[in-house]
Amino acid sequence: MATLSRTVRIRNPALFICDIQEKFRTKIYEFPKLVSTTNKLVRAANTLNFPIYISTQSRAKLGETVSELSPHLQGPNIKAVVDKTLFSMITPELNAKLPSDPTALDAIIVGIETHICVTQTTLQLLGRGYRVYIVVDGVSSVNPGERKIALERLRDAGAIVTSSESLLFEILGDANHESFRAVSGLVKETVEETKGALDVFAKI
Repeated sequence: MATLSRTVRIRNPALFICDIQEKFRTKIYEFPKLVSTTNKLVRAANTLNFPIYISTQSRAKLGETVSELSPHLQGPNIKAVVDKTLFSMITPELNAKLPSDPTALDAIIVGIETHICVTQTTLQLLGRGYRVYIVVDGVSSVNPGERKIALERLRDAGAIVTSSESLLFEILGDANHESFRAVSGLVKETVEETKGALDVFAKI
């Protein structure tokens, strides 16, 4: 199995959106900030044309993916939309859509809950040799204390914990990138939302 160094810049980004559903609006710590970060990353993924994988947990009971994201979750870069009872996103259906070579995909994870579904998805991907980036301003839990413990554990396990803005500029890599103007414009457009999310989520 290939082992990827955490010191190498991201090469093959793919966005994993874990269970950001309607019924969690009033339960998850700082849910609107989580949604705004995810929305920024989805828009960037569409601009940069990298894959998006989406899960819901027991959709019939907990609702659809939130309406704020839905308009941007269309098109050929949506590779899987799965409903699950597993806590990990890596269901057989989603697994079938992943490249077998772990060097071909760097997983960027946003969603909930950090200590349950995000943790189990991350550990499963790491165990298979994929590199995993957890967006600190894009994951949350009902109890913010659980979030802190989970992020520390996942960093120790080999995941890369980073911010949405840092990640986007790492993907670009160069101000001469053809999508630099569009992505940097998106970063400027969302600067206040990003600051607000980091103010509450970056205290790991």
